[in-house]
Amino acid sequence: MLPKELAKKVRYIQIYTSRTVNDVLAGEYQSAFRGSGMEFDEVREYQPGDEVRSIDWNVTARQGHPYVKRFHEERELTVMFAVDLSASGRFGSTGQFKNELAAELCALLAFSAVKSNDKVGLLLFTDRIERFIPPQKGSTHAMRLIREVLGFQPHGSGTDIPGALDYLARVIRRHCVLFLISDFQGDGFAKPLHALSRLHDIIAVSVADQRELALPDVGLIELEDLETGESVVVDTGSRHVRDSYAALAQKHVTALRDTFRSMGVDQLELTTGEDYAKRLVRFFRHRERKRTQHG
Repeated sequence: MLPKELAKKVRYIQIYTSRTVNDVLAGEYQSAFRGSGMEFDEVREYQPGDEVRSIDWNVTARQGHPYVKRFHEERELTVMFAVDLSASGRFGSTGQFKNELAAELCALLAFSAVKSNDKVGLLLFTDRIERFIPPQKGSTHAMRLIREVLGFQPHGSGTDIPGALDYLARVIRRHCVLFLISDFQGDGFAKPLHALSRLHDIIAVSVADQRELALPDVGLIELEDLETGESVVVDTGSRHVRDSYAALAQKHVTALRDTFRSMGVDQLELTTGEDYAKRLVRFFRHRERKRTQHG
């Protein structure tokens, strides 16, 4: 992407996502994610309805009548985006590449985090670690992350999700909310993901394109694996070929869902060309319901 095109795209994303955050996601983000803990606020006189467990017995003894401790949730979070920039992300059949969808999602989440005074950081990876930007606060920092996701030219073309997770385990010490954004074409990531999920709140964002899920009937076409360069000619005029392709794609989707569900990692599924803001709102509300049910 040329510098002028990149600036135009970044500006579009800034305007669109800022409006969406203000109009749609303002409260949803805060409700979906817990803060880092409870912080002492004040001691005040007991009022009917207060929890007996919150009584401060030392102050109560000194004052001669009940006082309770009040706490508030420490809101500040650290939010990390781990974005897969492998060659398979440079595909899109709807006028939007998967990598562009990933960038727009990062922008929505980053601006939501900034509005809540949270820190945001970024890891870009392929079959190697491409770039790491430590978490910081502020809209200027958030814009830098968006420019990096959109404009960074990776050196690798393959996918090494386990390597990215191992790297994050070494550099991220404080508890964070981690969005792992990938088409998950690689494998071997289940074990390191499970280990990291014990320390951090991980959301797996699986990004796909409609043509990866189903083929149209357009006769003979050449399909190329962007990561390996291998290509094959496919007859999409054959119903058997189209059905087999769709079945393989669905098998991959189902396997991913089962993997994430088995380790208690939340999954957000996105497809290029769709209204991802609405899907994100539904995801946030689902997390809030889970949070309420589990206290």
